[in-house]
Amino acid sequence: MNANTVRIGIDLGGTKIEIVALDARGRELVRRRVPTPQRDYRETLAAVAALVASVEGELGARGSVGVGTPGSISRATGLLRGSNSLCLNGQPIRQDLEIALARPVRITNDANCFALSESTDGAGEGAAVVFGAILGTGVGAGIVVDGRVLDGPNAIAGEWGHNPLPWPRDDERPGAACFCGRSGCIETWVSGPGIERDHLRMTGEPAGSPEIGLRAQRGDHACTATLLRYEERLARALAQVINLLDPDVIVLGGGMSNLDRLYANVPQRWGAWVFSDRVDTRLARHKHGDSSGVRGAAWLWEG
Repeated sequence: MNANTVRIGIDLGGTKIEIVALDARGRELVRRRVPTPQRDYRETLAAVAALVASVEGELGARGSVGVGTPGSISRATGLLRGSNSLCLNGQPIRQDLEIALARPVRITNDANCFALSESTDGAGEGAAVVFGAILGTGVGAGIVVDGRVLDGPNAIAGEWGHNPLPWPRDDERPGAACFCGRSGCIETWVSGPGIERDHLRMTGEPAGSPEIGLRAQRGDHACTATLLRYEERLARALAQVINLLDPDVIVLGGGMSNLDRLYANVPQRWGAWVFSDRVDTRLARHKHGDSSGVRGAAWLWEG
C-alpha cells in the first residue's frame, strides 16, 4: 500500500485512545482503541506510539498522523492547555509525539476535528463554511472554511460555549457558575448537565438528559416544557453564531444532538434573533457520530 494514501487519526480522550487509518477516499482501513493511561503523561505517549506501530505493521505502510485532544496548544508556550486529561496540561505534546513517532504530527482541539470530519465527508460535505457544535457534557465548536480548520491567532476559534447566553431573560441572570470562572456561559445552559440543572430548578425533580427526552416523547408536560426552554436557548445561542459567521451549515454532535426534534424546532425559532429577513443556514445532525473526532484527526493531513 502506498504510504501517501494512508492517513492516521488519533482521538486522545480522557478514558480511551482511539485510532483509525483512512485511505485517500476516506474508507476506514483499521480502527481500534485502548484505555487511556491515567495520570501518566509518558505512558500516554507510549500508548499512542504503540497504536501507530501496530496499525502501520498491519497495513504495511507508514502514514501521516493527526491528533485530536480536548484543550489546545498555547501559541505563547507551545504547551497543551485546557485538557480534561490533566497530566497532559503544560506538556509539549506535539514535540514529544513527533519524537516518539519520528515524523511531523498535526494536533488540534477535538471540536475542530469533529467539524473537519463532518465538512470533509459528513453532514456538511460540500459546504464552504461549517460550524460544528458539540453539545455534550461540555459545549465546544469548530469552524471549517473551504475545507480548512480555522484556528485563529489565539487558537481559540470556535470557543462558543464560553460566551454568555445571548439575550438573557431576567430569570436567567446571572446563570450557573461555569468551570471557566464565569457565570451564565452557553455551556451551562445547552450542555447535558445544563438541561438537567434547568429541569431540576423548574420542577424540583432530578432527571438525566436522555430521560427528559424520552419522557417528553411520551407526553410528560414538565419534560416537554424543559425541552421547549432548551430549544429556545439553543436557538438564541446559534442565532448569535449565524449573525457573526453566517455559516452554510451548523452540524450538531454530542449527546444532546440525538434529540430529533431539535432539527425542526430550533431553525423555526432562531429567525427571531438572526439579523436577516431569511435564514438559509441549515441545521444538520452529524453523519459520523462518535467517529467524527478520530476521522477528523486523520483528515488534518488533507491537502
